[in-house]
Amino acid sequence: MTMTNIEEDAVRGPLSGIRVLDLSAYIAGPYGCTLLADMGAAVVKIEPPAGDNLRKYPSTLEAESRAFIGVNRNKRGLALDLKKPEGLEVLHRLLGEADVLVHNFRPAVPQRLGIAYEQLRERYPALVYCAVTGYGEVGPLKDKAGYDQVLQSMTGICAMQGKAGGPPEIVYGSVVDYYAASMLAMGVSAALVERARSGLGQYVGVSLLRSALAMQSARLVWADCEGREVGRDMRSGGVTGLHPTREGYLYLSANTPHFWSALCERTGLQALAADPRYDTVRKRAQHAGEIVPRLRTALQQHSALEWEGIFGEAVPCAAARAVEDMFVNEQVLAEQMVAHYTHPEVGGYRGFDKPVKFGSTPGPAPFASPSFGQHAADILAAHGYSEEEIARLRSLDVLPARMA
Repeated sequence: MTMTNIEEDAVRGPLSGIRVLDLSAYIAGPYGCTLLADMGAAVVKIEPPAGDNLRKYPSTLEAESRAFIGVNRNKRGLALDLKKPEGLEVLHRLLGEADVLVHNFRPAVPQRLGIAYEQLRERYPALVYCAVTGYGEVGPLKDKAGYDQVLQSMTGICAMQGKAGGPPEIVYGSVVDYYAASMLAMGVSAALVERARSGLGQYVGVSLLRSALAMQSARLVWADCEGREVGRDMRSGGVTGLHPTREGYLYLSANTPHFWSALCERTGLQALAADPRYDTVRKRAQHAGEIVPRLRTALQQHSALEWEGIFGEAVPCAAARAVEDMFVNEQVLAEQMVAHYTHPEVGGYRGFDKPVKFGSTPGPAPFASPSFGQHAADILAAHGYSEEEIARLRSLDVLPARMA
């Protein structure tokens, strides 16, 4: 797909006409740029000669990393050696037409390359410059690399995930990275709105530390009169949670009087609903050792999927499913959340489409993540490079054809 085709397609998105240079790697930065691409921005993913490390993650797909494909949809790919002056010249040519630059280098690296915000601001005053860091721009940890589960452990997420009195537990799924990606898309979009008023770009700072704490805003409240050991767990406890059934597991939530009554009625445990010892969420949590065994015995009457039908809207619940089930889930398909992609090396595959629905500007038709340096010639030609100049850059390995 050529640059022209993509930008024509992107006309239908709310970020139509916005050009993004994505120099980031792993998940937070790249997926944040993918969210911008979902909204119509034309995103060029610029990788170093060694490639994005996410390409090298373990994967049961042989041709490409499953993680890389899932994180980098709707982008064109360019491999560029920024350590060579010719590579920096190419980047500056692209910056001349770009609206947004995103990277997740450690703070010292952009300065060394000559692409720190302070070094670019005067030359490109309208540029929105987004840096994704582990811990922010100042402070004793500013030069330290950030990783999802490291930040989970540091910020209390793992301690809260663990059972009371038990060891900390990781929340798998790169939740901090993905939340930071959302913060990136939100921050860049807001800066673009401000630029439309003032004509000036600005620095946008996104950190994994800030994102990990933002995720816990309901926990991160400490009244002046409280001690350190005050309870901050948001879980209801007791009945709320996953329970085994005759076949499979079922998540149940029955915090309101209405839901609690319906749960007891439909499981044949009406006596529990009438017992004043269990008539509040707090009391049910306190008496979980009495309630849960009886509930789980009752749940053995049916499978988790059958209980979904029995409870219907009366009790919030869901059978625990595998992610594979989402590819054929009626609601997911009705909302068109899964699209079919064609990748130059992997071939055809199904994957997630868009996280946000826009009524009048639905965004571009999705396309697969780029193979390494896939669109180099198209991108450079669109920025005025001749075939001879592109060939010379290839001969100098400024445009590496293979990962180092």
